[in-house]
Amino acid sequence: MEFTKTNLEGVLVVEPWVFGDHRGWFMETYSEAAFSGEGLKLEFVQDNHSFSAAKGTLRGLHYQLNPKAQTKLVRCTKGAIYDVAVDIRRGSPTYGAWFGIELSAENKKQLLIPKGFAHGFMTITEDVEVQYKVDELYAPECDGGILWSDPDLGIDWPLDIQPVLSAKDEKAPRLTDVEHNFVYGE
Repeated sequence: MEFTKTNLEGVLVVEPWVFGDHRGWFMETYSEAAFSGEGLKLEFVQDNHSFSAAKGTLRGLHYQLNPKAQTKLVRCTKGAIYDVAVDIRRGSPTYGAWFGIELSAENKKQLLIPKGFAHGFMTITEDVEVQYKVDELYAPECDGGILWSDPDLGIDWPLDIQPVLSAKDEKAPRLTDVEHNFVYGE
């Protein structure tokens, strides 16, 4: 596996090595040894799988508060998404900055998003499946979200259309109006 740093400390692009022959291909999507070799000590406790039928479906920007904050390892296994992480750690030199990348079934890239970041994605094809590992179980009492179109963030979503949103995501507050307990360096 190859691990590539991004402009956001801790957010990594993970590219599995793909081994192919006349039958197809094989890859490891997660290896404790490979992650440990990068200094990443993670204990994933759940795998999640979502399906979005329509191109332009937007899920996010989501996070869970401490003590139930989640690290996520995200990949797209059917179709393609534009995946985004936003730094929401108070005191961080990149607070409010974002990183975005296309993840697709074809490119097989993954995005590691640590605790202290909001996460969201927009489908850029129809019939999209996204799978991700988390290191903490879902805790509704710690659930949080930020408006996908917050002008202070200025996320450059790839499709210039009104996205398909959940009622929760339509009403999410801007970053300046959310309460969260992430502090840089903790």
